[in-house]
Amino acid sequence: MEMRAGGSGPSAVAQNNIKSTTPIRKTNRLLNTRICRVGRDIIGPVSGTVTGAGLNCEPTFEQAGIGRIQLNVACSVLSKFQPMRLSIFTLCVALSTSFAAQPEAVPMPTVPAAVAEAGKDVVHQLNNAFAKVFETVAPSVVIIEVSKKNDITESSPLDDLFFQGAPDENNQRRNPAGPRPIQSEGSGFIVRPDGYIFTNFHVVEGADKIDVKLRDGRNFPARVVGTDEKTDIAVIKVDAKDLPVVQLGDSDAVRVGQFAFAIGAPFKLDYTFTYGVISGKGRSKLLQTGAYSISDYLQTDASINPGNSGGPLCDIDGKVIGMNTLINGMNRGLGFAIPVNMAKEIGTELIAGHKIMRPWLGIRIETLGDDPTIRDLFKGADKGVVVRTIEADAPASKSDLRPFDVITHVDGTPIDSDSQLQHEILKKKIGQSVQLSVWRKGQTIKVPIKTGELPNEIAQASNTLPIQPAPPTQESVGKFGLQVQELTKDVAERLHLPVQQGVVVTDVEDNSIAAAQDIQREDVITEVDGKSVTNVKSFREALNKADPKRGVLLYLDRKGSKTFAVLKAGD
Repeated sequence: MEMRAGGSGPSAVAQNNIKSTTPIRKTNRLLNTRICRVGRDIIGPVSGTVTGAGLNCEPTFEQAGIGRIQLNVACSVLSKFQPMRLSIFTLCVALSTSFAAQPEAVPMPTVPAAVAEAGKDVVHQLNNAFAKVFETVAPSVVIIEVSKKNDITESSPLDDLFFQGAPDENNQRRNPAGPRPIQSEGSGFIVRPDGYIFTNFHVVEGADKIDVKLRDGRNFPARVVGTDEKTDIAVIKVDAKDLPVVQLGDSDAVRVGQFAFAIGAPFKLDYTFTYGVISGKGRSKLLQTGAYSISDYLQTDASINPGNSGGPLCDIDGKVIGMNTLINGMNRGLGFAIPVNMAKEIGTELIAGHKIMRPWLGIRIETLGDDPTIRDLFKGADKGVVVRTIEADAPASKSDLRPFDVITHVDGTPIDSDSQLQHEILKKKIGQSVQLSVWRKGQTIKVPIKTGELPNEIAQASNTLPIQPAPPTQESVGKFGLQVQELTKDVAERLHLPVQQGVVVTDVEDNSIAAAQDIQREDVITEVDGKSVTNVKSFREALNKADPKRGVLLYLDRKGSKTFAVLKAGD
């Protein structure tokens, strides 16, 4: 789903301080050497006198905050005066001996004992609260072991060492028993005493065999009750009674900064317990299926790794607030969980045997301003969502909505982002009519659309058939890197194009402006800056009138899907 560099931190500072004292110790050794060279007859009488002085002066030095190192430094400086050198050396030795005889002062505690004891009590209470979360939730957490078919024939790297030559009837090798099944492991949590368990869809996807292991050591075979790929939620069931169940919390009430706890089986380390905080809410566009992102994930820095998928994310009260499902790289502290309110809603429908159906309009969108290169073309529109593509045969294709429109309201509710628009549509019923407020070329219009059912798979329009360009009617647009030809009836029929008017793109140069805007061969250009294109001549005339520095707006038809591209030339 990081480590302090060497030479930094407190230990490094301490090392720097130690290094800074090295010259002083070197000076001390030099002073001691010089003192040893002085005759005993001179040092003896003097030291007895000076030692007494040192004892008398010691309290004064301590009050002044002077220590042995400072005195040694002072002595080394003063010793440069030749007449005083011997006396100063002797004085330093005496004072050093005097300080060495005194025990070091023990610092008084800065925190009163009563306060320190109270702090320990708080830590113990927090420690007990953390342990209580695990003890409460762990009995309801299950380890899910999945076996899947392996369509890829496996072979050992040792085969090439022990078996020489190609396999034949006399040399059977390469897994004679067939490919080994794929074994994987995930997590889940029990939501009903009769054996219903919530987990991730990707944990049980394609499973041939599912085994569930409980905290108390019991094992059960399990079957899939229902799945919802778009939210990555699945329900499985074991045949058992009176199982311990989790207590589901309210993910809408979760606050950023509160404690979060994860339980699962990362790297097959069953019932691993980690903690952190809720780092964020409403994280979207993390897992898109068919260009549709539904979940607004909870983000946590609690350690989540492969094997945690499907396990619970809990609060300090032991209530489940999310289902762990995603990580962004390893050991980055970026884990994501499906909000438990959504898991509860979807899971209840799956347990009841209902098919998960959702409304949709059939448009691909982006928040206004996400693409700064075209922001200047929307002057007058402050907020909203840009319609990038209208899918073929989708509900929106039967309405007056067009690519490059900016949706500002849905049934009177202001729309600021693409995720907000999606959530507003998901609140509607299939077949319900909604009214969109749309900004188009400086004017606001109303566009009614009746919602349809979101299909399981949304086909991505793509052009792959070869085109036989007709040289007499071919036009090259060198500065944009594309070539076009007239769309004749014969070409339209051969390419199964639903439009009969415009110019068809026959070639797009690599690394060109057109390629950067994802213009593809067989795209049909129907408009240039709002002007209809009927043939190559009208296309060329429209381009000549356009301002390439501001951006040329092309309306495209791609196998029935309608989209747009903006060609913007450099300075």
